Amino acid sequence: MKPDELKKLDAYFKKTFNPNMAVRARPKKDDSAEVYIGEEFLGVIFRDEEDGDLSFNFSMAILEIDL
Repeated sequence: MKPDELKKLDAYFKKTFNPNMAVRARPKKDDSAEVYIGEEFLGVIFRDEEDGDLSFNFSMAILEIDL
């Protein structure tokens, strides 16, 4: 993901969900980023550009033992 996209997503997650959330670049991946609260990993944001339309998809797995 581009640095300006990471900044925009980081600001969006902080404003919309929690000011302690952080969007971080993934090592060796340029189509996605990771989302954290503090040092706790929450999920992955995927960049999707199809037919000229750009969107971002957030994917978060919830383990049964966490419920």
